[in-house]
Amino acid sequence: MKKDAKSKKKSRIRLLHQYYSYTGFYSFVWKSVKKAILPIVLFVAALWAIDRWVLDIEQMLVTVTETYSPLGIISVFFASESLLGLIPPELFIAWSGKSSSPILYLSLLALASYLGGVISYFIGRWMTKIPAIHEAIEVKMAQHIKNTRKWGGFLIIVGALLPIPFAMTSIAAGIIKFPFPSYLMFGLLRFVRFYLYALVIFEMV
Repeated sequence: MKKDAKSKKKSRIRLLHQYYSYTGFYSFVWKSVKKAILPIVLFVAALWAIDRWVLDIEQMLVTVTETYSPLGIISVFFASESLLGLIPPELFIAWSGKSSSPILYLSLLALASYLGGVISYFIGRWMTKIPAIHEAIEVKMAQHIKNTRKWGGFLIIVGALLPIPFAMTSIAAGIIKFPFPSYLMFGLLRFVRFYLYALVIFEMV
Protein backbone atom coordinates (compact mmCIF):
# COMPACT_ATOMS: atom_id res chain seq x y z
CA MET A 1 0.00 0.00 0.00
CA LYS A 2 2.83 2.41 0.92
CA LYS A 3 4.62 1.69 -2.36
CA ASP A 4 1.40 2.34 -4.30
CA ALA A 5 0.93 5.66 -2.48
CA LYS A 6 4.52 6.68 -3.17
CA SER A 7 4.27 5.72 -6.83
CA LYS A 8 1.02 7.67 -7.20
CA LYS A 9 2.66 10.67 -5.56
CA LYS A 10 5.66 10.43 -7.89
CA SER A 11 3.34 10.07 -10.88
CA ARG A 12 1.41 13.15 -9.82
CA ILE A 13 4.61 15.18 -9.38
CA ARG A 14 5.86 13.96 -12.76
CA LEU A 15 2.59 14.92 -14.43
CA LEU A 16 2.66 18.36 -12.82
CA HIS A 17 6.26 18.82 -13.93
CA GLN A 18 5.32 17.85 -17.50
CA TYR A 19 2.33 20.18 -17.44
CA TYR A 20 4.31 23.19 -16.23
CA SER A 21 7.09 22.42 -18.72
CA TYR A 22 4.61 22.10 -21.59
CA THR A 23 2.68 25.28 -20.72
CA GLY A 24 5.84 27.35 -20.35
CA PHE A 25 5.63 28.01 -16.61
CA TYR A 26 9.33 27.45 -15.97
CA SER A 27 10.38 29.72 -18.84
CA PHE A 28 7.93 32.35 -17.55
CA VAL A 29 9.47 32.20 -14.07
CA TRP A 30 12.99 32.40 -15.50
CA LYS A 31 12.07 35.43 -17.64
CA SER A 32 10.44 37.05 -14.59
CA VAL A 33 13.56 36.42 -12.51
CA LYS A 34 15.77 37.94 -15.23
CA LYS A 35 13.46 40.96 -15.45
CA ALA A 36 13.51 41.26 -11.67
CA ILE A 37 17.30 41.23 -11.40
CA LEU A 38 17.78 44.40 -13.46
CA PRO A 39 15.42 46.62 -11.37
CA ILE A 40 17.05 45.35 -8.16
CA VAL A 41 20.56 46.07 -9.46
CA LEU A 42 19.47 49.50 -10.73
CA PHE A 43 17.80 50.32 -7.41
CA VAL A 44 20.88 49.35 -5.41
CA ALA A 45 23.15 51.25 -7.82
CA ALA A 46 20.90 54.31 -7.66
CA LEU A 47 20.93 54.23 -3.86
CA TRP A 48 24.72 54.03 -3.84
CA ALA A 49 25.13 56.83 -6.40
CA ILE A 50 22.64 59.16 -4.70
CA ASP A 51 24.18 58.51 -1.31
CA ARG A 52 27.68 59.19 -2.65
CA TRP A 53 27.11 62.27 -4.82
CA VAL A 54 23.69 63.79 -4.19
CA LEU A 55 22.51 63.51 -0.59
CA ASP A 56 22.91 61.49 2.56
CA ILE A 57 20.18 58.84 2.17
CA GLU A 58 20.56 57.68 5.74
CA GLN A 59 19.94 61.21 7.02
CA MET A 60 17.05 61.66 4.59
CA LEU A 61 15.35 58.50 5.86
CA VAL A 62 15.91 59.61 9.44
CA THR A 63 14.31 62.97 8.56
CA VAL A 64 11.30 61.25 6.97
CA THR A 65 10.98 59.06 10.06
CA GLU A 66 11.05 62.11 12.33
CA THR A 67 8.70 64.20 10.14
CA TYR A 68 5.93 61.79 9.24
CA SER A 69 4.07 59.36 11.47
CA PRO A 70 4.65 55.64 10.87
CA LEU A 71 0.89 55.16 10.54
CA GLY A 72 0.76 57.74 7.73
CA ILE A 73 3.66 56.17 5.83
CA ILE A 74 2.24 52.65 6.17
CA SER A 75 -1.20 53.91 5.10
CA VAL A 76 0.28 55.39 1.90
CA PHE A 77 2.01 52.08 1.20
CA PHE A 78 -1.19 50.13 1.87
CA ALA A 79 -3.08 52.34 -0.62
CA SER A 80 -0.34 51.78 -3.21
CA GLU A 81 -0.35 48.00 -2.73
CA SER A 82 -4.15 47.95 -3.06
CA LEU A 83 -4.06 49.90 -6.35
CA LEU A 84 -1.64 48.21 -8.77
CA GLY A 85 1.48 48.60 -6.60
CA LEU A 86 2.45 52.01 -7.96
CA ILE A 87 5.24 52.78 -5.44
CA PRO A 88 8.25 50.40 -5.19
CA PRO A 89 8.18 48.55 -1.83
CA GLU A 90 11.96 48.87 -1.60
CA LEU A 91 11.62 52.56 -0.69
CA PHE A 92 9.44 51.68 2.29
CA ILE A 93 11.70 48.81 3.30
CA ALA A 94 14.60 51.28 3.38
CA TRP A 95 12.49 53.62 5.53
CA SER A 96 11.68 50.83 8.01
CA GLY A 97 15.41 50.18 8.42
CA LYS A 98 15.86 53.69 9.88
CA SER A 99 12.75 53.63 12.04
CA SER A 100 12.76 53.19 15.80
CA SER A 101 11.69 49.53 15.44
CA PRO A 102 12.94 48.19 12.07
CA ILE A 103 11.60 44.63 12.39
CA LEU A 104 8.22 45.81 13.67
CA TYR A 105 7.70 48.32 10.89
CA LEU A 106 9.07 45.94 8.26
CA SER A 107 6.52 43.37 9.44
CA LEU A 108 3.75 45.98 9.31
CA LEU A 109 4.77 46.86 5.76
CA ALA A 110 4.65 43.19 4.79
CA LEU A 111 1.22 42.91 6.40
CA ALA A 112 0.05 46.06 4.56
CA SER A 113 1.25 44.55 1.27
CA TYR A 114 -0.49 41.25 2.04
CA LEU A 115 -3.77 42.97 2.97
CA GLY A 116 -3.43 45.25 -0.06
CA GLY A 117 -3.28 42.11 -2.18
CA VAL A 118 -6.49 40.89 -0.52
CA ILE A 119 -8.17 44.20 -1.43
CA SER A 120 -6.94 43.76 -5.02
CA TYR A 121 -8.33 40.23 -5.07
CA PHE A 122 -11.79 41.52 -4.16
CA ILE A 123 -11.43 44.35 -6.68
CA GLY A 124 -10.99 41.59 -9.26
CA ARG A 125 -14.09 39.81 -7.98
CA TRP A 126 -16.03 43.09 -8.08
CA MET A 127 -14.96 43.75 -11.67
CA THR A 128 -16.58 40.53 -12.84
CA LYS A 129 -19.97 41.90 -11.77
CA ILE A 130 -19.75 44.96 -14.05
CA PRO A 131 -19.73 43.77 -17.70
CA ALA A 132 -18.22 46.95 -19.22
CA ILE A 133 -15.33 47.08 -16.73
CA HIS A 134 -14.85 43.32 -16.89
CA GLU A 135 -14.51 43.37 -20.68
CA ALA A 136 -12.03 46.26 -20.59
CA ILE A 137 -9.88 44.60 -17.94
CA GLU A 138 -10.06 41.26 -19.76
CA VAL A 139 -8.45 42.96 -22.77
CA LYS A 140 -5.77 44.90 -20.85
CA MET A 141 -4.85 41.99 -18.58
CA ALA A 142 -5.52 39.19 -21.06
CA GLN A 143 -2.10 37.53 -20.78
CA HIS A 144 -1.97 37.83 -16.99
CA ILE A 145 -5.46 36.35 -16.62
CA LYS A 146 -4.60 33.57 -19.07
CA ASN A 147 -1.47 32.70 -17.09
CA THR A 148 -3.40 32.74 -13.80
CA ARG A 149 -5.97 30.34 -15.25
CA LYS A 150 -3.17 28.02 -16.41
CA TRP A 151 -0.94 28.07 -13.34
CA GLY A 152 -3.14 29.25 -10.49
CA GLY A 153 -1.41 29.05 -7.14
CA PHE A 154 2.08 28.83 -8.59
CA LEU A 155 1.65 32.18 -10.34
CA ILE A 156 0.43 33.72 -7.06
CA ILE A 157 3.60 32.39 -5.42
CA VAL A 158 5.72 34.02 -8.14
CA GLY A 159 3.78 37.28 -7.75
CA ALA A 160 4.29 37.23 -3.99
CA LEU A 161 8.04 36.60 -4.14
CA LEU A 162 9.29 38.44 -7.21
CA PRO A 163 9.39 42.23 -7.74
CA ILE A 164 6.38 42.31 -10.04
CA PRO A 165 3.15 44.12 -9.01
CA PHE A 166 1.47 41.73 -6.57
CA ALA A 167 -1.77 43.68 -7.03
CA MET A 168 -1.95 42.65 -10.71
CA THR A 169 -1.65 38.98 -9.81
CA SER A 170 -4.23 39.42 -7.05
CA ILE A 171 -6.72 41.16 -9.35
CA ALA A 172 -6.31 38.39 -11.92
CA ALA A 173 -6.87 35.79 -9.18
CA GLY A 174 -10.08 37.59 -8.20
CA ILE A 175 -11.28 37.79 -11.80
CA ILE A 176 -10.94 34.05 -12.34
CA LYS A 177 -12.41 33.43 -8.85
CA PHE A 178 -9.37 31.55 -7.60
CA PRO A 179 -10.27 29.86 -4.26
CA PHE A 180 -9.86 32.54 -1.59
CA PRO A 181 -8.43 30.30 1.19
CA SER A 182 -5.72 29.08 -1.20
CA TYR A 183 -5.00 32.65 -2.27
CA LEU A 184 -4.55 33.67 1.38
CA MET A 185 -2.16 30.77 1.98
CA PHE A 186 0.03 31.40 -1.10
CA GLY A 187 0.00 35.14 -0.47
CA LEU A 188 1.75 34.64 2.89
CA LEU A 189 4.99 34.34 0.93
CA ARG A 190 4.76 38.12 0.60
CA PHE A 191 6.26 38.25 4.11
CA VAL A 192 9.21 36.15 2.96
CA ARG A 193 9.92 38.61 0.15
CA PHE A 194 10.03 41.59 2.50
CA TYR A 195 12.34 39.91 5.00
CA LEU A 196 14.73 38.72 2.26
CA TYR A 197 14.89 42.14 0.62
CA ALA A 198 15.43 43.76 4.01
CA LEU A 199 18.59 41.69 4.50
CA VAL A 200 20.12 43.51 1.53
CA ILE A 201 18.53 46.96 1.84
CA PHE A 202 19.22 47.34 5.56
CA GLU A 203 22.91 46.81 4.83
CA MET A 204 22.82 49.42 2.05
CA VAL A 205 21.24 52.17 4.14
